[in-house]
Amino acid sequence: MAEHDLTPRLARHLDRHLVFPLLESLQERGIYPEEEILAAKLRLLAGTNMVDYAVAIHGSLHGTDEEVPGDMAARRAEVVDRLVKLQQAGPALPPLYAFLRDPQLVQMLRPDKQYNVHMLQERFQIGPDQIEALYDDAKFLFECGSYSDAAAYLYQYRLLSTNSERSVRALWGMLASEILNRNWDAALEELNRLKEIIDAKNFSSPLNQLQNRIWLMHWALFIFFNHENGRNGIIDLFFQDRYLNAIQTNAHHLLRYLAVAVVVNKRRRNMLNELISVIQQEQRSYKDPITEFLECLYVKYDFDSAQQKLMECEQVIMNDPFLGKRIEIGNCITVPLRDEFFENARLFIFETYCRIHQCIDISVLAEKLNMRYSEAELWIMNLVKSLRLDAKIDCVSGALIMRVNRVDVHEKIIEGLKNLNTRTYMLAQSIVQPAQAAQQAAQGD
Repeated sequence: MAEHDLTPRLARHLDRHLVFPLLESLQERGIYPEEEILAAKLRLLAGTNMVDYAVAIHGSLHGTDEEVPGDMAARRAEVVDRLVKLQQAGPALPPLYAFLRDPQLVQMLRPDKQYNVHMLQERFQIGPDQIEALYDDAKFLFECGSYSDAAAYLYQYRLLSTNSERSVRALWGMLASEILNRNWDAALEELNRLKEIIDAKNFSSPLNQLQNRIWLMHWALFIFFNHENGRNGIIDLFFQDRYLNAIQTNAHHLLRYLAVAVVVNKRRRNMLNELISVIQQEQRSYKDPITEFLECLYVKYDFDSAQQKLMECEQVIMNDPFLGKRIEIGNCITVPLRDEFFENARLFIFETYCRIHQCIDISVLAEKLNMRYSEAELWIMNLVKSLRLDAKIDCVSGALIMRVNRVDVHEKIIEGLKNLNTRTYMLAQSIVQPAQAAQQAAQGD
């Protein structure tokens, strides 16, 4: 399954702290040797302040008897010293922190940042340098893994800072902190704020804006596959022209997550045709069993290949860190998204098969659906009732008979003329109304 693992591609567009949950997922599923995962974690930790975690990983990788490297021990002493200073209270507390920890003083702040900066300078001798130091302290706490404290510091920094570039970076930090704290509602709010900024901001180059959109989509995966409305959110975001262009330019692998979201979301079936079109366009740049299943079914109408790809989809979903979220119920471990995907995929096969066949052998259809005959028969009966299909099951021959309702030629002509009449009227109105408005303006003059 390492062939279909997207972690190396995803990690390029994530903060190093966001890569740790992906590595934990890989470690749990045993896709790679344990030593490789531990070594990857250790390399990531080298750029953070989570020294105790690094020491633990080093012990797991090299054995607890081996002495901790000197640079790691020195780094730990440095981090602990600064952390103690940040958490201290009393007279040594910097003026800005004393102000922020007093609720009555905080109420003096206003939405006007310029007023806040002037007020802090005049009344409390708190200058811009102290405000900027707040950002540095927040980043230090984030690198220590204190994500809640980092989010609080960054929120306060954005209230006070007039540095627009750093404020945007602080918003990225807040988004990462809320994701790592699993505060999905707050993370979604930060995501939407960042999207507005990215879409409205004048970047130094279009390439820079493109990269920001790609980063945003990758970070959004954590939210969309955990938030209750995430399946709609990923479709709404990824299908926007600017973001879909970004996927087709430099993030083709995100088609996997978009495809799954469309398949499991019954209310957004209208996006299926556009998805198939994009999958066809990008098949040379990216493909996996999920995209190939849709291509086999809706482009090639190759049901045997579609069935084979559907069987491969199970392992892809189960081993994907975003799609394979597992829930333990009693003694059973289930992957809810896998179950929904297979239910809807079978429905897609059934609908497509019925669209091109009038008489269908249930045993053949059961094979296409990878189901036992009795299960397939019951499933088809329930589906015919729920979808109110004009069909019946012949128990003697074991076949599903589809009734074909042919549209009368005269009715098609009349319907076409109605549509033509409506379009002609709308075209005439689009010409007449501006002309009448221009005439009235000329008479007024």
